[in-house]
Amino acid sequence: MSARHAARHFFDLLNRVVLRGESFVIERGGGPICRIVPIGPPQCTPAGLAELLRSIPKPDAGYWKDLEEIAKHQLLVMHPGDTR
Repeated sequence: MSARHAARHFFDLLNRVVLRGESFVIERGGGPICRIVPIGPPQCTPAGLAELLRSIPKPDAGYWKDLEEIAKHQLLVMHPGDTR
């Protein structure tokens, strides 16, 4: 579909994508420039993220010790109005 046609009929185009699940390739100058497709289901759900976090290895005690040591040497950045 030409970019000009897509621009003139954009509302109808979006309705066809949402209501009918149609996909379109938009062309300019005779060549494809983009594709308009239904968004589909999310790639990562909260349950999927929780499962992923449960499946990765847990840090060992040395990791936490190193992290605490690094944190001790970080500069404290004060923001205007901060009363720390």
